[in-house]
Amino acid sequence: MPYANADTQREYKREWARMERAGECGTPHGTRLPSEFRLRRATDVLELLEEQVNAVRTDTEAGTLEKARAVGYLAAITLRAIECGDLAARLEAVESVLRQRRDAS
Repeated sequence: MPYANADTQREYKREWARMERAGECGTPHGTRLPSEFRLRRATDVLELLEEQVNAVRTDTEAGTLEKARAVGYLAAITLRAIECGDLAARLEAVESVLRQRRDAS
């Protein structure tokens, strides 16, 4: 998206370059999350989804249909996170066996 103001564009590019050099991810005006909120594993995602499903279910202002849609959507994401977690565990097991075989040789 082009900037209407060239000074604003230069400032943004300068900040972006600074972040790149520092090894930070994201964009200069993006939301910065504390490290405890970062999702690194499938289990982190599952914990967050569990919290959100509970929040939706206990919301008194949302209607039944809204809750059903939100919970259904979150359930689909949860299933994908579970599959990813299972695949990651299986991959680690295979890598472990291959490492043991290589070390035994």
